[in-house]
Amino acid sequence: MRKGTIMMSSAVLALTLAACGQKPADDNKTSGGATPAPTKTEAPKLSGEIKIDGSSTVYPISQAVAEEFMKKNKDVKVTVGFAGSSAGIKKLLNKEIDIADASKLMKQEEIDAIKAKGDDVVKMPVAFDGITVVVNSQNDWAKDITVAELKKIWEKDSKITKWSEVRAGWPDQPIKLYGPGTASGTFEYFTEAVNGKAKESRSDFTPSEDDNVLVKGVTGDKNAMAYFGYAYYLENKDKLKALAIKVDDNAPAIAPTAKTIEDGTYKPLSRQIYMYPLKSALDRPEVKEFIKYYMSEDGKKLVESVGYVKLTQNLYDENLKHVK
Repeated sequence: MRKGTIMMSSAVLALTLAACGQKPADDNKTSGGATPAPTKTEAPKLSGEIKIDGSSTVYPISQAVAEEFMKKNKDVKVTVGFAGSSAGIKKLLNKEIDIADASKLMKQEEIDAIKAKGDDVVKMPVAFDGITVVVNSQNDWAKDITVAELKKIWEKDSKITKWSEVRAGWPDQPIKLYGPGTASGTFEYFTEAVNGKAKESRSDFTPSEDDNVLVKGVTGDKNAMAYFGYAYYLENKDKLKALAIKVDDNAPAIAPTAKTIEDGTYKPLSRQIYMYPLKSALDRPEVKEFIKYYMSEDGKKLVESVGYVKLTQNLYDENLKHVK
């Protein structure tokens, strides 16, 4: 063999040996041996329908929350009605809806009826409210009223027909009364707080489950009186006058305000208002997220934007325990 051939063969052999001697770790860098960076998982897209009905007092809050929630979750439809607290609870019992709005506490027999059908409910306060007694803005004689005077007007079989029969010095003019319908939680709360027995009231007044009808009735009659949730008064305060309430003749007259409603000095008409979701509905992600949004900072702002008083943080925290 010639010398040049031997030298070439040696060079080829050296290159081959060098190639075979490379470390496996170098191959791993290009063959996927290293752990890839984790990818961010997006939250599942929500869809479905949530049905709510019940209190006309709670309605403005639930409707405002529903509208904003649907803007953020376009595949979820939320319907909100205002048939009245009792009617909403009845629909919940029949599983026609997922959540009942109520301006009163559910009765134990109502809860037991739902349990008998294999389900349950969760009580969730959503805001503080103060039932507001209103008169026409042109009423220039009544600025405050005692609980005893309210009872004299609204009690069962009341014979009061004129303002002069309520307090000396008030005009000898007919008093026209408007109030929530008998299925309303506001009706139930007011009659118990003022008359001493829930749902016991005179019947010769104009009732409606739609508080806007009550507002219209009072704004159209100088001698009218009505009562409904604080938010409806705020919405129409340029046309209505709220009466301050005195628990007795010697007590100070307390007007309904966000502060007096929250601290409870607006007696005896300050209260919590509620929603009652079915426990079975809470298994659905769209319902869970709706309630989380209801209790969020955005939800609190919506409560205030429609004229109600937001809850204390511990009450929001208790509500959220049911969906976490």
